[in-house]
Amino acid sequence: MASTRRTATFVFAVGISVMASFGYAFADERPLTEIADVKRGSVVTVVGTFETLLDEDEFRLRDSTGALRVYVGPNWVPADVGEIITVHGYMDDSWFRPELYAREIVRADGTTVTLSQRYD
Repeated sequence: MASTRRTATFVFAVGISVMASFGYAFADERPLTEIADVKRGSVVTVVGTFETLLDEDEFRLRDSTGALRVYVGPNWVPADVGEIITVHGYMDDSWFRPELYAREIVRADGTTVTLSQRYD
């Protein structure tokens, strides 16, 4: 059982890596951006691992190039620590603690979560 889980995780991670290298997300073919290349004030789609919960409506996402804060407020975070997810949203232009305001999250199981766009 554990071997099957490790194999599935490896296959999924390789699939994410291959999709990222071609520059496209899953079903809707939005171009992917590596976290290190995210620009303030831009709309982006990134893929990474949900690294840690920072607050009830904020978490840190990490890929091989870096990490960023993702804000989902006023919603609860709809993913689990350690899960590989795709996040589409707007990167604010703040110099102090910039955040990606998530509009949509695609979970590892393919479930798409559309988030309210009210940001408090």
